[in-house]
Amino acid sequence: MTTPNRPPRSLPPAVVNALRCSVCAEPLHPEGRSLRCVRRHSFDLAKQGYVNLLRAGVDAGTADTGEMVAARADFLATGRYDPLVKLLARVTAATGDPELVVDAGAGTGHYLAGVLDRVESAWGLALDVSAPALRRAAKAHPRIGAVVWNLWESWPVADGVADVVLDVFAPRNAAEFHRVLRPGGLLAVATPGAGHLHELVTELGLLDIAGDKADRVAESLAGHFEPAGVERTRQTAELDADEVRKLVLMGPNAHHLHRDGLGERLDALTGGVTVTIEFDVSVLRRRG
Repeated sequence: MTTPNRPPRSLPPAVVNALRCSVCAEPLHPEGRSLRCVRRHSFDLAKQGYVNLLRAGVDAGTADTGEMVAARADFLATGRYDPLVKLLARVTAATGDPELVVDAGAGTGHYLAGVLDRVESAWGLALDVSAPALRRAAKAHPRIGAVVWNLWESWPVADGVADVVLDVFAPRNAAEFHRVLRPGGLLAVATPGAGHLHELVTELGLLDIAGDKADRVAESLAGHFEPAGVERTRQTAELDADEVRKLVLMGPNAHHLHRDGLGERLDALTGGVTVTIEFDVSVLRRRG
């Protein structure tokens, strides 16, 4: 039996309406398999459903590689980080009935999709510099629109269109967070807690990614946002050797496997490891 051809994915209209041309800042509209503005700047939609609005490439080592993305997708599918998904969804839902959630540094779209599953009023815009990650994000949820973009540049997003901005272990561009959020909009910044994965840091000699405390987050965003509270989740989990390898390979340690024999220690790992999984979510309100 022949499988019927599925139509190529496209960005949800609610997301397209929030986007702006990265050349001239005019609104974009669909035209065939492209997004175009009135000045005829055009951006083709990939067959996987995302669009790349970058006008230039990115420096090597800036974006997650395909191998890192695959490891992340496999690890997140285990559900080990589901408490963070639920926490982000609860924070988002507390705003009422948000219409647009922007995930800055969305990666595979795992967290944004989990939020949209629980907040049925919302559409999601996934921004990330990694095209391999956004191939997955575009398919992670029917209400997600995925856009390749460098978060350190001015975003191709209209002023005041977002009800909520999520930032999960991603760069923090305070000025752009503030600009795209509506007045009174909410920013939720997820960071590793003080004890996050400390057992693996000790046993394998990983980069210490924990300790980005809420007061540092608030200080870095001062002037644009006022703190509205901190939510935390902490539990321990027994990870098998394969889960540990995927966890290491999905993050910044993947760029340092040759440092001090980390790759060899990871390959030699057997049995299970009990690890602490701890996250802080700093909730902040837009000033002005």
